[in-house]
Amino acid sequence: MGDLTGLPDLLRECAPQVLAAVVRRYGDFDACEDAVQEALIAAARQWPDTGIPDHPRNWLITVASRRRVESLRNEVARRRREEAVRHDPEPEVRGDDELTLLLLCCHPALSVPAQVTLTLRAVGGLTTAEIARALLLPEATVGQRISRAKQRIRDTGTRFETPADLTAVRHVLYLIFNEGYTASSGDQLNRVDLTREAIRLTRQLHRRLPDDGEVAGLLALMLLTDARRPARTASDGTLIPLAEQDRGLWDAAAVAEGVAIITDALARAPIGPFQLQAAIAAIHDEAARAEDTDWPQILILYGMLHALAPSPMVTLNRIVAGAMVHGPEAGLAALDRVAGDPVLARHHRTAAVRAHLLELAGDRAGAREQYRLAARLTLSRPEQRYLESCAARQTLPAEDEAPRGPAE
Repeated sequence: MGDLTGLPDLLRECAPQVLAAVVRRYGDFDACEDAVQEALIAAARQWPDTGIPDHPRNWLITVASRRRVESLRNEVARRRREEAVRHDPEPEVRGDDELTLLLLCCHPALSVPAQVTLTLRAVGGLTTAEIARALLLPEATVGQRISRAKQRIRDTGTRFETPADLTAVRHVLYLIFNEGYTASSGDQLNRVDLTREAIRLTRQLHRRLPDDGEVAGLLALMLLTDARRPARTASDGTLIPLAEQDRGLWDAAAVAEGVAIITDALARAPIGPFQLQAAIAAIHDEAARAEDTDWPQILILYGMLHALAPSPMVTLNRIVAGAMVHGPEAGLAALDRVAGDPVLARHHRTAAVRAHLLELAGDRAGAREQYRLAARLTLSRPEQRYLESCAARQTLPAEDEAPRGPAE
């Protein structure tokens, strides 16, 4: 029968591919999703007894197709569509099916928020709760968006060409990657399945659209960021901040590929937000030691990014870069100036940055309070443990331990 410990991961990996194949053949996104869910449930019940079939995706596609055909029998077009099903072969997985599903979820008839939430659900496999945390929205709001998006696709049809504006597509892939690189909740810091999936889909998009500078920038950003993953945690899962990581553990091949991609994109395409973020990541990755980091250049790039695509997190990162150039007091003053921002006010990274700057400035009591606040605000247990350890460190004599960097 074989080892079935990886069955949940296998089903999760297969789900978007099966959904893409069934939607391509039968249309009606919502109904096909129901059929695929039934097939996944059937597999979870049967495979522990019968063993995983040789071609699990094809098994799931066949079962989902049958479920879809059964539902078609009750529809007005029953005779015509059943005749087509009898004469046409079962749909098979194609290399670009998942990318097609991604583009479908970013259907131009949908609003950008709807595109983002539906893609994270159908292609990224995130739960409603995970999407809500990634987008800083209530779960109920996300659930309503997903439901309405599927209804909108059903009303407008599923066939369309690659959209001219890929803003939503890129944003979705970015969010999937971020959720995988720093999971918003749970015991694990990384969810490698999501980062790997985001990189794979972005590669597909880059191959299809090699002249799109922002797609290239996004791929470079993912590669340059994911290259650090092997050094981000200790053997016991403890988070290691960027400044303290063993850079010899970084993936040199991914760094080289990312640097090459972003260098080429910046030379030939209009500058965009993802290219700027990739350029910042490249500066970090090319520094042999943390103290060699070119913070003045990073500060300039964050200024450009703020002008092109301002956001609360860009503001916070720009403040960190400014503090590294001009000192912790300047950073604390800048934090005070944005204290009214509602997103920054409730985000754990704001408290973590303030704590780090207070520690650098010598205010250990204030740093301890802010580290504890940051630990309470995050749902990630590795981040909680790291921040609590930083808070505890503030009770040690100042000469016993130097300040550590803020978590990534």
